[in-house]
Amino acid sequence: MAVDEKSILNRLYFISGCMFVFGLAVVLKLLSIQFIDGEKYKALAEKRVVKDVVIPANRGNVYSVNGNLLATSIPKYDIRIDAVTPSAINFKKYLKPLSDSLSKFSGKSSGYYQNELQKARANKNRYYLLARNIGYSDYIRLRNFPLLNLGAFKGGLIVEQRTKREHPMGGIAQRTIGYERIDEQGNLTRPGIDGAFGIKYLRGVDGKRKKQRIGKGQWKPLNDANEIEPKDGYDVYTTIDVNIQDIAHHALLQQLEKYKADHGCVVVMETKTGEVKAISNLGRSSKGFYYEKRNYAVWESHEPGSTFKLMAVTAALEDKVIDTSDVVDTEKGILTFYGKKVRDSRNGGYGKISVSEAFEVSSNTGIVKAIHQAYGKKPEKFVDRLYDMNLNETLQIPIIGEGKPIIPDPRIKNGRWSGIALQWMAYGYGVSFTPLQTLTFYNAIANDGEMVKPQFLKEVREFDKTIVPFKKEVINKQVCSKETIKKVQQLLKNVVEKKHGTGNRLYSKNFSMAGKTGTCQKDYRDKEKLNYISSFAGYFPAENPKYSCIVVIHEPDKSVGYYGADVSGPVFKRIAQKIYTDTPLIDEIQTLEIKKASIEKEYESYYDLAQTYKTIMPNVVGLPAMDAVALLENMDIKLKVRLVGSGTVKKQSVSKSVKLKDNQTIVLSAS
Repeated sequence: MAVDEKSILNRLYFISGCMFVFGLAVVLKLLSIQFIDGEKYKALAEKRVVKDVVIPANRGNVYSVNGNLLATSIPKYDIRIDAVTPSAINFKKYLKPLSDSLSKFSGKSSGYYQNELQKARANKNRYYLLARNIGYSDYIRLRNFPLLNLGAFKGGLIVEQRTKREHPMGGIAQRTIGYERIDEQGNLTRPGIDGAFGIKYLRGVDGKRKKQRIGKGQWKPLNDANEIEPKDGYDVYTTIDVNIQDIAHHALLQQLEKYKADHGCVVVMETKTGEVKAISNLGRSSKGFYYEKRNYAVWESHEPGSTFKLMAVTAALEDKVIDTSDVVDTEKGILTFYGKKVRDSRNGGYGKISVSEAFEVSSNTGIVKAIHQAYGKKPEKFVDRLYDMNLNETLQIPIIGEGKPIIPDPRIKNGRWSGIALQWMAYGYGVSFTPLQTLTFYNAIANDGEMVKPQFLKEVREFDKTIVPFKKEVINKQVCSKETIKKVQQLLKNVVEKKHGTGNRLYSKNFSMAGKTGTCQKDYRDKEKLNYISSFAGYFPAENPKYSCIVVIHEPDKSVGYYGADVSGPVFKRIAQKIYTDTPLIDEIQTLEIKKASIEKEYESYYDLAQTYKTIMPNVVGLPAMDAVALLENMDIKLKVRLVGSGTVKKQSVSKSVKLKDNQTIVLSAS
């Protein structure tokens, strides 16, 4: 028995010892947590219930050179209430006045809000939504409602702000104006001016505020004020002239619709400075509508066709291996090199004609033969001259996505060279350029040889203070000699002024233009897919040019027409003539400035009006077309707005007071 008692006592001692050690371990751990790791665990606890939330800064505005608003950040607000925070006395005192105010704001009954707010307090709802996606004026109105005007701590007010990027001019030049967007994977997309200059100038500096988790994945601000206030970005003034932009956009749109083309682009550039005054890029949707689909002028590198004949002839004239008076035999319209045929622009060719005439009538065999005779034994000399004229270089513009020029070179492995590369290059095949790169060379010819970089920005401002001015950038002081410049300028004039010139249909005795037509086969290796690229590049007036312009239209309906003179040429002429015939006089300019100031003051009211109507069609007849588009595109319902014409809205396809549906199409007719 003694042995059993001793065994039992030993076991009790062992168990007691284990419990003592365990208790001591618990005490030591608690002491460690309290005094050694306390700060770490405190920080982890706070991290789980409190976090810093970034408040995005308002992006700066983007303006036209005229001061018209092209892109702006509009603040939007969600208003909520923490139904638990107000004291019982305050909640009871202000319940009905608050409900009455909310009723007047939304149209729902006061009883509805009294019932909902009482239910929210009973359920301890600390994040009850009162209004979503409202504008600044409505935000000011709501935060002054009874109870909410007591603020976050006494009244339970919760304000969440975000910004929405708007384009008041609608779809016009939207791809070039651009945006900056981060997708769900965190990838940054930055097309256009808004994206290119977003980080450096437009974005601003984000602010911060603390939010506390209140359960069910919901977070509410700890304070009514921000911890760090966001700093708005600078404003950017572009070179875009809204009057010229409007002319270019509608001239292109009209021709695309007429020829049922796939897509097209127009760029208008100021000759001396390189400032881009208008850029329009329109592609066809699956439903047949045209919109700013891609920035074709900057991105799309393609074979230019006959517009490249200017580069070929300029190179040969500069090397003095041909002259405009030299005679070439067009060989009855067909030349053969290594079994491949070059066919002339006219069946049977043009007989024996001068290089000047070959250029004017756009004779393929005439130009190809002249280049072949001049460079056939030394094709690298031709390529070097193209390099000297900077045709192998990108323009290094800040807008992301510029296409790369392609020029075959016999000295480069895999340099796209072949036995017929030289001959094909002579009339614009085998080489590739973007419309903007082609225009930059034509602009250099108009500018007496000085090649300037296309400019999209005029200046960066903070309020009325200029922060960064942008000046002319010269790519090449003289792409070729003055002698060569004079000769090719005359050739470009002859294309329009001579009766046999391919651009003669553009001729006007009251207004001079110079340029070159281009008609290029597309997908020519597959005859079933064969289509055309129609283009016209040039400048106006022909003497002392002020603007250069390029028009490129892809895949016009072949049954209607596809030659550059027929498809793209009329767009060029319409733009050139309208720019000059519609140029306002000094007193008209002053009137426009007054109107512009008035419109800017009223701009915010258009958004307020859109919020007022929400889903009901307003009466926009009599409004400026662009303002009407902006109003409709900023309503609480997603609409597809199609504008026909420009100026003032004369007719709307949906009558006022009609309830609208999501994705409904509204057609506005303006003149």
